Amino acid sequence: MIFSCFPLARRYWEMPHACISIIGATLLALFSMTAAAETPGTSGIEGTVLVSPSRPGPITKDGPSVAPARNVQFQVKAGEIIVKSFKTDGEGRFQVALPPGHYVIVREGAGTRIGRWRFEADVAAGAMTKVNWTADSGMR
Repeated sequence: MIFSCFPLARRYWEMPHACISIIGATLLALFSMTAAAETPGTSGIEGTVLVSPSRPGPITKDGPSVAPARNVQFQVKAGEIIVKSFKTDGEGRFQVALPPGHYVIVREGAGTRIGRWRFEADVAAGAMTKVNWTADSGMR
């Protein structure tokens, strides 16, 4: 081998490979930490939003007075800042990942002036806050 005659040349040949290995390991560690930081945590809010009364007119014993708030868009606010938005599914269920803190959740859109569509929730680190909210539709 040519390097046996030139020990200095051998050292220069091995040095770049060692540097590349160190740089590669460092980048791998950085990407792993970044991926973990960007993965949504397990903290947030999940639950169901119902609306009552679900239809106009008198409430009868045999008729439903509560229904799921289907496909309703909500905004999540921390103070006056909108931090996220979400939409309920066909059964009024939702799940939104949030960092720990206190949040106010309000309905988005034209229906916000009618009824009561404002809720509050506290989110703890590493936990999903489970809620079952009932909105007032404003119908009488």
